[in-house]
Amino acid sequence: MTLPPRMVPLLEQFDFARERLTRRMAGPFVDSGNGTDVGVVPMTDEEYLWEPVPGCWSVRRRTDGPGPRATVLIGTGEWGRDSAPPPHPAPPPFTTIAWRLTHLSELLTIRADHTDGSHLLTRDDYPVSGDAASAIEAFDAGASAWRRALLAADDAALDTVGHSTYPHGSDPEDLFLETVWWVNQELLHHGAEIALLRDLYRAHSAAG
Repeated sequence: MTLPPRMVPLLEQFDFARERLTRRMAGPFVDSGNGTDVGVVPMTDEEYLWEPVPGCWSVRRRTDGPGPRATVLIGTGEWGRDSAPPPHPAPPPFTTIAWRLTHLSELLTIRADHTDGSHLLTRDDYPVSGDAASAIEAFDAGASAWRRALLAADDAALDTVGHSTYPHGSDPEDLFLETVWWVNQELLHHGAEIALLRDLYRAHSAAG
């Protein structure tokens, strides 16, 4: 199927942001932005779970229970991600790399399923990663699933309200083109947050 012209720049943006975030986490290098390769040390488990300030939301073993101001650990498996039903705590808790990355990967995976899959996956079905390597693999899998859903969308799908039935957003009320844009900004802004936290962790570790 020929990719709709309106999808081309959005897919290119998605691919760019995905590759940049993956390289920023796993290395061995990332483009500095001016064509220069900058070496990247792969993210460690300690960094993945690092809590820069008191009261962070993160991912935790279920046996440890939810973190401060959280009431539940969402997801499936040995680990879960801190959460609470609405209304969410105010001000929002600061979140770790682990929280942000698993949130992003879950969003991509479940949205893909509710666009071009079974339309059945829930947050309770999503395995939460407790280590950096598994979390990066899960991000890659989620991004690949979402990309396949984008490649399956024709012009009519882009103009269809509710083409994505993702239950944790406004997707059922939005044109699919708007959903595609929204997912891109989620990837861009969470990717930037994760990159900044990596910089802060490196500076923190160097200060000793």
